[in-house]
Amino acid sequence: MRSRIEKFGLIAVGLIAGVLVSLNFPASADKENVSPLPIEELRAFTEVFGRIKSDYVEPVSDKKLITEAIHGMLNGLDPHSAYLDADSFKELQVGTQGEFGGLGIEVSMEDGLIKVISPIEDTPAFHAGIQSGDLIIKLDDTLVKGLTLNDAVKRMRGKMGSQIILTVIRKNAPKPLTFTLTRAVIKVQSVKSKVVEPGYAFIRITQFQEHTGENLATALNNIFKQDPTNIKGLVLDLRNDPGGLLNSAVGVSAAFLPKDALVVYTEGRTEETQMKLTASPENYIRGRDNRLDYLIDLAAAVKSIPMVVLVNSGSASASEIVAGALQDHKRALIMGTPTFGKGSVQTILPLGNNTAIKLTTSRYFTPKGRSIQATGIVPDMLVEDPANSGRDNAMHIREIDLDRHLKNGQQSGNDTSPEKPKAPPKATPKVEGEEDTKRTPIEFGSKDDYQLTQALNFLKGLPVIQSTDAVAAKGEDGKKN
Repeated sequence: MRSRIEKFGLIAVGLIAGVLVSLNFPASADKENVSPLPIEELRAFTEVFGRIKSDYVEPVSDKKLITEAIHGMLNGLDPHSAYLDADSFKELQVGTQGEFGGLGIEVSMEDGLIKVISPIEDTPAFHAGIQSGDLIIKLDDTLVKGLTLNDAVKRMRGKMGSQIILTVIRKNAPKPLTFTLTRAVIKVQSVKSKVVEPGYAFIRITQFQEHTGENLATALNNIFKQDPTNIKGLVLDLRNDPGGLLNSAVGVSAAFLPKDALVVYTEGRTEETQMKLTASPENYIRGRDNRLDYLIDLAAAVKSIPMVVLVNSGSASASEIVAGALQDHKRALIMGTPTFGKGSVQTILPLGNNTAIKLTTSRYFTPKGRSIQATGIVPDMLVEDPANSGRDNAMHIREIDLDRHLKNGQQSGNDTSPEKPKAPPKATPKVEGEEDTKRTPIEFGSKDDYQLTQALNFLKGLPVIQSTDAVAAKGEDGKKN
C-alpha cells in the first residue's frame, strides 16, 4: 500500500513541478527573496493525493483532484481570487461587454453560502426585491452549502425564460424568504441620464463596461446641447455600482478632471503591478487609436460644473476609484454612505485550454495616497435615506465584512486590518413582516429618491439634512479614514 502511495506522490510532485516551471515561478518572484520549494508541505500534499487515489470510496480522476486543489489555493487567499474554468472565463469576458444571461446579482461566497453584494439595476433580481446582504441558502431544491461559487453561479444561470427559486436569509426577517425569478438575458445599460429639473442634470452609472466612457460622453453632450447656458449642477450617481473595467473608471474620471491629472495608482510586488493612471487618452482608450478620444469634444463646462457624487455601501471597485479621484482633486462633493472598500486589483492570467486564474496582484490608491482596500471612500457629507433607518449599514455588506479580506496595508503595528468605520447610531431594528422585508428597492433618480433630493439641495445652496453623528462616521478625530 505504501509503495502505491509513494507512486502517486511521485506523480503529484511531477505535476506540481511542471506547473511551477510552466508559470516561470522563480522569474516572477523577487529575485533577492526567492524561497526554496516547501518540501515538507509538498510531501504532505502528495501523501494526501495518494491516499485519496488509493482509499477514497470511489475512483477520482487526477484532473478533478488537481483542479480542486487549484480552487482551494486561490479561494484561500481572499474573496476575489479564483480559478476560472472555460465557462467562467467566457462569462467574465461576455459580462464586461454589457450583455450576459442570468438573474442580475453580484455575489460572493461566505461561510459556504452565497452572499449578495448588490442586485444589478433593471434585472430580474432587482425587480424581485433581492437586496444587498441577503444570504442565499437554496437554489431550487439544492442547498448552497457544499457548492463552490462557480457551481452556484452556473446553477443560477440557464435558459432565458426558465425559472429558479431562491431561498434567502435576510437580517430582521423572521423566517427565510423565497423568490421566484425568471432568467433573462441581462443587458445592462451602464449610463442613464436626464435633466431632473430645470438647470440640474442626473447621470447614473450602473456598471463600468467597455463602452461606459463613450456612453458618458454622449450623455453629457446631449445634456449640454439641450440648454448649454442653463446647466447649474450635476449629480453623478454611483450607488450600487459594483465596478467593472479599470480603463472605463479612468475615462469617467477624466471627463471631469484636468488633462493628465492623476486618477489612481497601484502598488504590488512586481513591476507590472505598479501603475500610475492619469486622465490621458492612453489610459482610458482600450486598445484603440488615441486619436479616437471620445472626450475631446466635451463642453468646456463639464470640467467646472458644480458636482455631487452619490455613493453607498454597494459602490465598489471602479466606483470607488472615480469617487476617490474626484474627492482628492476637490472636483466634486461626495455624498451618501461609506463605500464597499474593494481596493484590490485582480489580474486575469490565462492558463491555456480557455481557463484562467483571477489573482489579486496589487492595491488601489487614490491620488493623495489613500488605500481604498477594506476602508472604502468616506463621504464628505453622510446622508442616508431615513426610510432605511440604518439599513445601508446594517443590511449591506462591505469588503471588511468578508472572510479573508485583504488588509488595508496602511495601518501601523502587526495587525494591518483597519477598524470598521464607525456608522451613525442605528435605531433598534424591528422584526418586520415578510411584506416589509420583500419590498422593492427605491428607484434611483425618481422623485422619491431622498439622497438625490439632498444632493440637489446642496447644489442649490439649500440646507442638507445629514445623518446624525456624521463626525463619528469619519473617525473619532473627525477626519476621513
